[in-house]
Amino acid sequence: MSKPSPDTITRAEELRSTLDEHNYRYYVLDDPGIPDAEYDRLFRELQKLEIEYPELASEDSPTRRVGSSAETSFEEVIHRLPMLSLDNAFSEDELRDFDRRVRERLGIDDDVEYVCEPKLDGLAVSLHYEQGSLVRAATRGDGYAGEDITANIRTIPSVPLRLRGNDVPDLVEVRGEVYMPRAGFEGLNRRLADQGEKTFVNPRNAAAGSLRQKKSTVTARRPLEMCAYSVAVTDESLLPGTQWESLQQVQRWGFRINPEMRKALGAGECLEAYEELMQKRDALPYEIDGIVFKVNRLDQQEKLGFVSRAPRWAIAQKFPAQEELTVIEDVEFQVGRTGAVTPVARLKPVFVGGVTVSNATLHNMDEIRRLDLHIGDTVFIRRAGDVIPKVVKVVMEKRPANAKSVELPKQCPVCGSDVIQIEGEVVARCSGGLFCPAQRKEAIRHYASRKALDIEGLGDKWVDILVDQGMVKTVADIYHLTTRDLTRLERMGEKSASNLVAAIDRSRQPVLWRFLYALGIREVGEATAKSLASHFGTLEAVAEADEESLIAVQDVGPIVAGHIRSFFEQLHNRETLDALREAGVNWQEEEITAGAKPLQGQTWVLTGTLSELTRDEAREKLEALGAKVAGSVSKKTACVVAGEAAGSKLAKAEQLGLQVLDEQALLEMLKEYDLL
Repeated sequence: MSKPSPDTITRAEELRSTLDEHNYRYYVLDDPGIPDAEYDRLFRELQKLEIEYPELASEDSPTRRVGSSAETSFEEVIHRLPMLSLDNAFSEDELRDFDRRVRERLGIDDDVEYVCEPKLDGLAVSLHYEQGSLVRAATRGDGYAGEDITANIRTIPSVPLRLRGNDVPDLVEVRGEVYMPRAGFEGLNRRLADQGEKTFVNPRNAAAGSLRQKKSTVTARRPLEMCAYSVAVTDESLLPGTQWESLQQVQRWGFRINPEMRKALGAGECLEAYEELMQKRDALPYEIDGIVFKVNRLDQQEKLGFVSRAPRWAIAQKFPAQEELTVIEDVEFQVGRTGAVTPVARLKPVFVGGVTVSNATLHNMDEIRRLDLHIGDTVFIRRAGDVIPKVVKVVMEKRPANAKSVELPKQCPVCGSDVIQIEGEVVARCSGGLFCPAQRKEAIRHYASRKALDIEGLGDKWVDILVDQGMVKTVADIYHLTTRDLTRLERMGEKSASNLVAAIDRSRQPVLWRFLYALGIREVGEATAKSLASHFGTLEAVAEADEESLIAVQDVGPIVAGHIRSFFEQLHNRETLDALREAGVNWQEEEITAGAKPLQGQTWVLTGTLSELTRDEAREKLEALGAKVAGSVSKKTACVVAGEAAGSKLAKAEQLGLQVLDEQALLEMLKEYDLL
């Protein structure tokens, strides 16, 4: 047998040291430094070296251990039976080799029956029951000694504090996985981020960190679950003779077991189970990273026995990794259809989640600051199913000296307009709404919508076609379309083209509030547009108003005033307004009403069907009198207008003793104010 070279000896030492460090970070600090897939690669490299050169294997090698001993304030628990880890199969051939070894050691030629269990991505625990009551819970730790987490385990709803039934042995040990469902994990991270606290990298890390809280009240607020995967009793004759039936017994005692479990005969059916579960993987409400195959008969398990760190009767076949390490090569900014300016990480290409990825979302600048992300950083990338890859953690130890910080651009990368981030808002936006090509389709759709200029026939489909064909670049271009232009488009007939041109012509004389609303200024809805129009009277007055003057308008606060100022300060937007004037669009001025309006400060509600007016017409007339028209009835409602078939809103108004008008009374009131 050949001797290992000095380089091989050095490499083995490096691998042992690296794996020990990552075991410590994973098991003790709950702060993994590398993804599982990278750890597995390093571990297998060391395994191969120790198999090829047995003299390199030491008793303290990570290949002889499950993890790292816990160095915390939790009391130590010695496991009655070691909680060993599983060997892994990463290919079909490795699984078939495992099955062959099982049959050879059992001395049989027939197919072996296996139980196929999803490999939950959480924290392994051991629960001890005496006389049916939970007396102790412990983590796996290094496999031989773990931590006493009884107080924390007792807070998990799916852990029975007392076992059910009359057939419970005096001493029972149930082992399982504590995990955090996807929805719970996402909600927890949102809450932590909102509170400015450190978030978790993945659900497994969150489950481990939650279980090892010093205060069980914190654990109780975390959305943890437990799923059992094995049971042991002092008298094994009290258990059924198979893994499958033992888990059914555990379920009858009150534990959750995984509903995706199945039995398989031979390696072929095991591989089928692997493929089926991998297809379901992303639809499950919890994370799994593989499937575990266990010899079903317990007498065969006993005959097969154990090696130093793993049973010979079980193996885990891993799914493609959903987390990997890569490098941030650059950060670019994209502009969405609503003007949101979003940072996107350009990555050194990496294979993760079954595909090669080179881009990942960074959401916004707050997320970049939370991650403390720099260009050049080594990062964890996570991709689950069809979800866009996400940067979840920066590996600070690998940050190069020349790493560059990421800055929000001052100008839109698409149109050059100012990028604005209003204080208190997370998202930064391009302020060139009418002009920016990235926002072009959305701006035109909004401008032509029913509540804006109501250009009938100019729906989403035709907006897409007109923009894609280069016929419309800004809203002003709409007014240069001719019947001849439109009939050149596929499926646009002469009559449809004439009708659309006529609808465009009808929109050339809009009332001021509709035109203001049609401009798509952020946060300026119908009510705000009406308030601005009645307060200032002209578009020019709105455009020239400073923030103090804008804030004096009903429904306009500092944030809305900031959006209005930003819109009119952009040269591109003003140029588009000029182009609209040149195209024959003449928005009407509005008379500025002095003093308070008759219904100023009152909230009215419309319910039921009106025969003389449409609901929108009634709303407009009430708003012209100063009323705010709401969609629900409350104690603050001044009056409810009830048409035919008025339902629950009318009933609530009567219950609260509110003023109620029928349609005729409404019409008479409107006549008094010359609105009919």
